[in-house]
Amino acid sequence: MSTSELEHEHEGEQCACCCGHEHEHEHKHEHEHEHHHEHRHDHDHGHDECCCGHEHDHEHEHCGGDSCGCGHEHHHHGSGGLKTAVIRLAAAAVLFAASYLLPEGLPRRLFLLLPYLIAGYDVLWGALRNIVHGHIFDENFLMAVATVGAVALGDMSEAVAVMVFYQLGALFEEYAVGRSRGSIKALMDLRPDRAELERDGEVVSVAPEEVAPGSVIVVRPGERVPIDGVILEGESTLDTSALTGESLPRPCAAGDEISSGCVSLTGLLRIRTTKPFGESAVSRILKLAEESSARKSRSEKFITRFARIYTPVVCAAALLLALLPPLFRLAQGLDAEWVRYIENALTFLVISCPCALVISVPLGFFGGMGGASTRGVLLKGSTGIEALAETRCVVFDKTGTLTRGEFEVIGERPETGVTRERLLELAALAESWSNHPISRSLVEAAGSPDAKSRVTDAHEEQGGGVSAVVDGLHVSAGNRRYMAKLGIDCTDPEDAGTVVHVAAEGTYLGCILLADAPKANSKAAIEAVEALGAHTVMLTGDSEKAAALAAKTLGIDEYRAGLLPGGKVEALEELLKSTDGKVAFVGDGVNDAPVLARADVGVAMGALGSDAAIEAADVVIMDDDPAKLPLAIRLSRRCMRIVRFNIAFAIGVKFAFLVLGALGIVGMSLAIFADVGVMVLAVLNSMRTLRVKHL
Repeated sequence: MSTSELEHEHEGEQCACCCGHEHEHEHKHEHEHEHHHEHRHDHDHGHDECCCGHEHDHEHEHCGGDSCGCGHEHHHHGSGGLKTAVIRLAAAAVLFAASYLLPEGLPRRLFLLLPYLIAGYDVLWGALRNIVHGHIFDENFLMAVATVGAVALGDMSEAVAVMVFYQLGALFEEYAVGRSRGSIKALMDLRPDRAELERDGEVVSVAPEEVAPGSVIVVRPGERVPIDGVILEGESTLDTSALTGESLPRPCAAGDEISSGCVSLTGLLRIRTTKPFGESAVSRILKLAEESSARKSRSEKFITRFARIYTPVVCAAALLLALLPPLFRLAQGLDAEWVRYIENALTFLVISCPCALVISVPLGFFGGMGGASTRGVLLKGSTGIEALAETRCVVFDKTGTLTRGEFEVIGERPETGVTRERLLELAALAESWSNHPISRSLVEAAGSPDAKSRVTDAHEEQGGGVSAVVDGLHVSAGNRRYMAKLGIDCTDPEDAGTVVHVAAEGTYLGCILLADAPKANSKAAIEAVEALGAHTVMLTGDSEKAAALAAKTLGIDEYRAGLLPGGKVEALEELLKSTDGKVAFVGDGVNDAPVLARADVGVAMGALGSDAAIEAADVVIMDDDPAKLPLAIRLSRRCMRIVRFNIAFAIGVKFAFLVLGALGIVGMSLAIFADVGVMVLAVLNSMRTLRVKHL
């Protein structure tokens, strides 16, 4: 939560509330309040072109619509297209095996043309089409030249084997892409088709875009909430798993806020909408998911540049391998051995295909994004994954991030002869008429006593406190200044954040201590982050005492208090300079947006966080649970380990086989393994990023 631009008069570290409470806290409000509590409001886009040119006739986009830099035109099929591809590959494999029943010679070679064309017609057509459009150096070209060359040399079996195993690798890629896209694709199911709108005493079905803020909609059991709003009538349990990854249903009732994308399981709800459809939670999530794949990491950009340079280089090298040795032998008066060196060049071309590298790397990132989405964490692109994996310092906002932004009573300090229960009861009754968060906290802590028959003549004093007649006693509750004005001597405890002093009939009864309640998992999240080797810091616009209390409660050693939004940016700049590694900032408020954007990694709380903060962030925690942050760090680090291994493995094996192929040590069969086998292994390894259950 960030500090608001609103400034209020305060005394030292204490804000002067009209009720007299010295509110050393941040409130998540973006407007001025007219109630009796004066409080302090601290409250690479576009698609790169692929480089290897492989065309799959698939219907969804590889790597989430981002070009992977592999050169494939990934038009992925759905399950029907995948089934067709399997049948085609199986038919080619069966015919290839049947060819061995025929005797060697022309009939067998002619028969082998059938499985060759069945397995490779799309590759041949793609190569021809790309050449017409000026895209020569791609994977289709490499495979076409290598196999057509083998056919010309009379080695039909090698040509068919290359095509069959190549398409087998494509099937593994297709399966992996489908698995990776599945989690994010499931987000599209959140988009509602219709909204049931109350209009002129009737319920009519309209497009969600037609529902204006302030309208009343009806959601029946089993239906998805189409637009954010507040429940007017009804009770239900909500399935929020698609939004937050939380499997347990959540109860809701009249007065509760409700987000679009949730499913009402048990009851009928009447909801007053608070946002237009385009600004609701579900629309916001879909927009973020659609944009996420456009953000490319350094690793992906390297692969794209590498493949674009690499492919024409290896094509030129293959041409030189086919021409220079024979010409050199002719110059020496020897037999040129054209067939031998052309075969070496063709083998070199097959080996040179960079499929494993350029497919597995973006697939690894995309799998990480998909796996994280199932746990309620939206990683906005591979840039966020890469930076989060290198994070060595995590900076937290306080209110709304580590704390709930709600007060709770943390202690009572009554004078001699006064019980804790009596002290709290009198304070709660005096404050019972107010809707201020502190008042509500006092009333709730006291068990919501019946004030209607017990409280009369309640009034306030600007900048002081509240007074009321409770059970015939004149009771006052407020800050130290208000008590001094009434002639009552008292002091603030040194270790307290927010203090409410209580007096009755001019006699001081004691004080009540309040603090912003931490979220249930905040302390555990901080411990987990530090266990991962990252230093934790808290930045807050709250007072020194309140910040110190929160830091002590949560186990944070370093904190900085009293910061305006500009001060948070300055503090972050210092941490960026002094930290050996990336710095992440976790926040939720409107004014956190500049800090989120400046940090190496911005992490926003998505459920209650502002649109500005979410837009500026690289990572969005959809259910506001701080415990999801260490999960995201662990997932990102594993994802990067997998990606880096794939890069090293693919490049190492590829260059080793290129050398062996150039020397004529390996034939076409081993070339197939070098190309397709390595790709399959790398793709299967990338699929491990989807498994996040035990992280």
